[in-house]
Amino acid sequence: MRAAILTLSDKGSRGERVDESGPALSAWLAERGVCTVHAEIIPDDFEQIVSVLIAWADSDKADLILTTGGTGVSPRDVTPEATMRAVDRLIPGIGELMRQKSLDKTPMASLSRAVAGTRDQSLIVNLPGSPRGALENLEAIWPVIGHAVEKIRGDESDCGGQFSR
Repeated sequence: MRAAILTLSDKGSRGERVDESGPALSAWLAERGVCTVHAEIIPDDFEQIVSVLIAWADSDKADLILTTGGTGVSPRDVTPEATMRAVDRLIPGIGELMRQKSLDKTPMASLSRAVAGTRDQSLIVNLPGSPRGALENLEAIWPVIGHAVEKIRGDESDCGGQFSR
C-alpha cells in the first residue's frame, strides 16, 4: 500500500512549528509495511487543501491519503469541508469509529469533525493534528483500511463473514 500525508498547519507551513504528526504517521505506517510516497505541509487554506487532495487522488499518487490537522472547531479548521469537496463518496463509518474510540480517552473527541471518503481509487481520511491523536485515530481504523483500499481499487471477492468477531 502506498500512502501520502498532508499536514495542515498555518504555522508549520511558514516554518514556525515543526511537523511532528506527519513523520509520526509515516513511521507508524512503515512499521506496518506501508510506504509513504509523499508528504507535504500546507496552510489551513480551503482551496489549497481541495487542490492537493484532488491532484494526489487523480494522479494515483497513493492508495491512502491521510490528512492531519484542521478537524476541530476553530475558524481556520476547514479540512473536513475541503475533503468533502474533493471526495466522490463519503464513508461516514470511519469518522464515527475514530470518534467512538477517542471518546474512551477524552470528551474532546466529540469536537472532531473528521471525515473520510473516496476519490477515484484513493481513500482519503482526516486525522487530528496532534501526533498522539493522529496515531490513536489511525490505529482505531486500521483494521478496516486494507479491506477498504482493496475494495476501492476494484477487488470483487466476497467479504461477507470475513471479519466476524
